[in-house]
Amino acid sequence: MSTMESIIHIHYLSSTLLIILVFLSPVMATSIGVNYGQIADNLPPPEKVVPLVKSMGATRVKLYDADPHVLKAFANSGVEFIVSLGNEYLSDMKDPAKAQAWVKTNVQAYLPATKITCIAVGNEVLTSNDTSLSGNLMPAMENVYAALVNCNLDKQVSVTTAHSVAILGTSYPPSAGAFRKDLVTCVTQVLDFHCKTGSPFLINAYPYFAYQADPKQVPLDFVLFQPNQGIIDPVTNLHYDNMLYAQIDAVHSALASIGYKNMCVQISETGWPSKGDANELGATMDNARKYNCNLIKLVSQKKGTPLRPNSNLNVYVFALFNENLKPGPTSERNYGLFKPDGTPSYPLGFSGITNTVSANSSSGSSSRSGSGGSSTPTSWSPQDGSSSSGYMSITSDSGRVLFCWKSLILRLHIVCCLMSLLFSQL
Repeated sequence: MSTMESIIHIHYLSSTLLIILVFLSPVMATSIGVNYGQIADNLPPPEKVVPLVKSMGATRVKLYDADPHVLKAFANSGVEFIVSLGNEYLSDMKDPAKAQAWVKTNVQAYLPATKITCIAVGNEVLTSNDTSLSGNLMPAMENVYAALVNCNLDKQVSVTTAHSVAILGTSYPPSAGAFRKDLVTCVTQVLDFHCKTGSPFLINAYPYFAYQADPKQVPLDFVLFQPNQGIIDPVTNLHYDNMLYAQIDAVHSALASIGYKNMCVQISETGWPSKGDANELGATMDNARKYNCNLIKLVSQKKGTPLRPNSNLNVYVFALFNENLKPGPTSERNYGLFKPDGTPSYPLGFSGITNTVSANSSSGSSSRSGSGGSSTPTSWSPQDGSSSSGYMSITSDSGRVLFCWKSLILRLHIVCCLMSLLFSQL
């Protein structure tokens, strides 16, 4: 074989191998995150929760603590975790030694079997109106990050904190989004930390609260992702047909206005209650079904917001279970996608666990957050559109698995043909 023939033959082999590698690449499945709160005395043990999470196709879970029972149960499951440090621990984290001990005990001890990828330090601290708490936030975040660096974990575990959308002083129109003036200094410090460490900016956004506060100005279809004429941002001329996207882009605009245009934004909480008190307008099972099913459908399309159309939405639905011990109005105890026995709270497009799980309370006494507040835009002017009683259908997990297997079989068949062709040329 001549030198030129050898080069052509090697090129042919490398090209064929590249095609084989492409066909062997994993089949991508739609993913969504879910918040796993545990303020309840009737929840199933974490071992029973693993198949439940997988039944809904979720590959990301956010905890409000670092419950060892949960982290052990999800070992080798492939599910990615955000673990959290409650607000009550922020003062302790000002001590570098305590931060180091926390990271070793609650993160390093479970890696790599359990995929802990992020630590949320505090929840909605800047809108808590507690100056001592907000003063502890940055020292706590910095010391937790330094502890990760000391453990050589900073490249695989990030550090962040979750904010209420009430951190915005202006949210309408989305292009006018701006942070509260009294919080800009604190927000800037947090954003500088994100830039330095490469961590995401987390927002808890609940269109439900905006609707409940002013149902005459905020049409229900607009907050439930139902067909409606939506609104036009007068500055950007961008069209918004749902409030969540408008809230997210208001955050993007607020970030850009203070010099952080390229900051990664994730929605760490959003959801809708299936039950509420008499004065909690809109807290119904049908509305919760529409909101969460439509939300999951939109996330599955991997489309961004009007202002960031090429950025996939990273959303964590609140919450996995109804939590019967949460204080506050009835709605606070009825955000769950599932009942404690593992059956869906309402039709979701996935069946949950066929055999109901035993309602054994999981351990863990750390404070866990519920839902965040949401600021109501100063003036919403969506046009009334036609209402739909249905909701966007989503693919069940069983259907997704069947599709993946069929795709894999087809790919393997093609690979076999390519291999035969390859060896015939040797």
